[in-house]
Amino acid sequence: MEAADVNEFKDRPDKGEGSDHDSMKTLSSTTIKLSQNGYVTQFKAHKHGLESLETHEVYAPDEVKIINFYRFEGESDPSDNAILYVVETSKGEKGTLTDAYGVYTDLKVSEFVKQVEEIQKATTNPPIDGRPEDQEAG
Repeated sequence: MEAADVNEFKDRPDKGEGSDHDSMKTLSSTTIKLSQNGYVTQFKAHKHGLESLETHEVYAPDEVKIINFYRFEGESDPSDNAILYVVETSKGEKGTLTDAYGVYTDLKVSEFVKQVEEIQKATTNPPIDGRPEDQEAG
């Protein structure tokens, strides 16, 4: 991966057609973009912590940082609502944790996230739909 590819994720994109924000509009495209930037592990919440589906290591809330999150809203189906958490662990694993929200939320995920002390909403990463973070996506 070239240096330009790594750095393009850190800068806010133009809002024009074909810009980087277009690749961050859906859950799948955002996951692909994050994996291109090293966030390749998928995590799953359990009652004992957050499990890496790659290494099967289980992390306690104090061993996890949520460095960003994205909220996606389905246009017509509430079951399409999701939150994608961008996760880094104390052992250097980087990846994502996905949760539905609303009536379909996974209580294990929401309980775990509530216990994580370091949660950030990066302002330098592209918003999921090209609009400022303080607006609803959808």
